[in-house]
Amino acid sequence: MAELSAFLKEEGISPALLQKVEEFRKQYPVQADCASRVPDPEYLYYGRKTWELAIAAILSGNHLLLAGPKATGKNVLCENLSALFGRPLWNMSFHVGTDAASLVGTDTFDGQAGSFRPGPVWLCAKKGGFGILDEINMAKNEALAVLHAALDFRRVLDVPGYDRTELRSETRFIATMNYGYAGTRDLNEALASRFVVLNMPVIAEEDLGKLISRRYPSIRPKLRDQFVKLYTELERKAESAEISDSAVDLRGLLDALSLMAQGLSSGDALEMGIVNKSFDNYERGLIRDVISARIPSDLTSELVFEA
Repeated sequence: MAELSAFLKEEGISPALLQKVEEFRKQYPVQADCASRVPDPEYLYYGRKTWELAIAAILSGNHLLLAGPKATGKNVLCENLSALFGRPLWNMSFHVGTDAASLVGTDTFDGQAGSFRPGPVWLCAKKGGFGILDEINMAKNEALAVLHAALDFRRVLDVPGYDRTELRSETRFIATMNYGYAGTRDLNEALASRFVVLNMPVIAEEDLGKLISRRYPSIRPKLRDQFVKLYTELERKAESAEISDSAVDLRGLLDALSLMAQGLSSGDALEMGIVNKSFDNYERGLIRDVISARIPSDLTSELVFEA
């Protein structure tokens, strides 16, 4: 938490907002039995305005929907927010097979009697956690209807046959959604109206440079800048439909750098991290051309990173 707070101060986040976050943490201490669920983020989210909008939404008691294209840091921001507010985190990945029972809970039999096996939404409500509804627009609308009463002013879960469960005051749900992926659908209007929506921006060049430097402090500055320019050029190519967005993969770029740190050449590392994310031979050739214009394929770890 100390590292994250220092980082946010460096990023210029409003001191008034950070003070309110500290007051929130003191008012709602985490329960001991779920303290291990408070994340310790591996990556930090860069983007001052996005941070301030997200913090304000949570402090105001709203649930948050993060919408936008891939590689905009939606899941990273979710984890960072949970760490900042000191809340235990429950991740729920949605798909067409997600049903109400998998979210709220269901009956189970222990060999002698029936009992209620709580689901992640119920646990989040009872423990005052942050519930991440990942790729929420991949689930069937009828499965999500169970969340309506939890997400609006009622803030309750009604499980048939069991007591009515009220959400703790500190409970928040943060949903994420991408556009245009296979299996996605338009979000039900009744559900969408229960969130405040934050459209996630693409990471800026300056912030990407900071991210790479924090992750790999020994990277040579000139090469770091070339990797940043490579990523933004791939973005431009995808926006103009010269290539698909499969190569616009920030995780893939960071993975390639980690492979270089382990001793792979730059060519092999970028092939595994970026080029091979496309399964079309012609497109892979185009992506290689973009990479070779920026990054020589024979760079060794010693040339990329300082000793």
